[in-house]
Amino acid sequence: MIPVVLSGGSGTRLWPLSRGQYPKQFLPLVSGNTMLQETILRLDGVAGLQAPIAVCNEDHRFMLAEQMREIGIKPAAIILEPVGKNTAPAVAMAALSARSEDDVLLILPADHVVGNRAAFHRAVVQAELLAKQDLLVTFGIVATEPETGYGYIKRGDTRHGEAYKVAAFVEKPDLQTAQRYLESGEYFWNSGMFAFKAGCFLRELEKFNPEMLEVCREALRAAKPDMDFVRLDKQIFSTCPSDSIDYAVMEKTDKAVVIPLDAEWNDVGSWSALWDVTDKDAAGNAIKGDVLTVDTCNSYIHSANKLVAVIGVDNLVVVETDDAVMIAAKDRVQDVKEVVDQLKKLKRSEASVHRKVYRPWGHYDLVDAGERHQTKRIVVKPGAKLSVQKHHHRAEHWVVVKGTAWVDKNGEKILVTENESIYIPLGVIHSLENPGVIPLEMVEVQSGSYLGEDDIVRYEDQYGRI
Repeated sequence: MIPVVLSGGSGTRLWPLSRGQYPKQFLPLVSGNTMLQETILRLDGVAGLQAPIAVCNEDHRFMLAEQMREIGIKPAAIILEPVGKNTAPAVAMAALSARSEDDVLLILPADHVVGNRAAFHRAVVQAELLAKQDLLVTFGIVATEPETGYGYIKRGDTRHGEAYKVAAFVEKPDLQTAQRYLESGEYFWNSGMFAFKAGCFLRELEKFNPEMLEVCREALRAAKPDMDFVRLDKQIFSTCPSDSIDYAVMEKTDKAVVIPLDAEWNDVGSWSALWDVTDKDAAGNAIKGDVLTVDTCNSYIHSANKLVAVIGVDNLVVVETDDAVMIAAKDRVQDVKEVVDQLKKLKRSEASVHRKVYRPWGHYDLVDAGERHQTKRIVVKPGAKLSVQKHHHRAEHWVVVKGTAWVDKNGEKILVTENESIYIPLGVIHSLENPGVIPLEMVEVQSGSYLGEDDIVRYEDQYGRI
């Protein structure tokens, strides 16, 4: 069985922690591991798994690869989507990339929480057996409350062992309808997790959406290998119809079955959902970071950098990051996406990036910025090298505060060590490398008429960013 990790979400409802260029699946929200890492690690103990296939936005490729490396996993493929087209094309790409049509794919969104691994493992084993019988299996979460934020799956009367034939997929209901679903016992929450043979899924997709399958085949045939990545052809893939697995296949096929799953599942789709799955103090507060509370209860309080003091409140969400503070009533957290929409309309960077920005070579933190200058803290991983580049509009001053830097300045190799500095004039071709075994830490001061990240002309780049 091949785990297929879908990592295309943007997670806007968890702003300001989750952002377009650093969405929630790459964040350690419920443990010391990121949600992506937890998605893979919770499979430990399931027998007969092949290396996973991951599908992600091409902008997130280095984060995904690095987080997989950190837990000792080398994916069989990392498929890069140049544009988001929902889950059906992503799964089609994974199915087309399987070694055999008889390989069973286990489809897993990268941003869910599963508290009971043993129950999850039992359901996965059942799903594999059913998938080998040419059934398309979905996991239906046993509903515990009349939730209006999820779609539902209605079970039919026909049994397949522990599973039921799917009678219908249902859109998110209003509260009264959700209550009726819960009382009937015939409805499950739609988890977005599936299991089926690669060939079985492709045959059903060809039956119901042949255009989508043909575009996926063409985009994969024209794909270019890029280090550990499979880069789909953007021009071709952009023409692909956008649709979910549910709409494209599962609602139409007569092969769909649902396995009831009672495993403390949560899709962490909002701050209130994160509060649900986080350990709490005696007053019902979920606290992360440097936080002090007085007469505060039932709240989620997250501090990334500063001391946050909260006094006399109930049912609030308070989140502090480097560059933003968000405060919301816990029953209004679904409206966080409206703030993100406003930020996008105003073309503000806080919608998509943090002050700290991750790159394949390490990261930088924007400490200060003015009209003609900005200051960054830069950390370069051991053995990593930035691209050979130049800038048209800015000069750079680098001060090494820890480690050693190899600097190539117009062909001259210069070793810069702790407490030493170097100046890179405007227009000079240069590169920076960490030849050491510890992280290289630097302070960079940029000055010039334009300081945007797009003022880079790259000549060489080991990460394929030319």
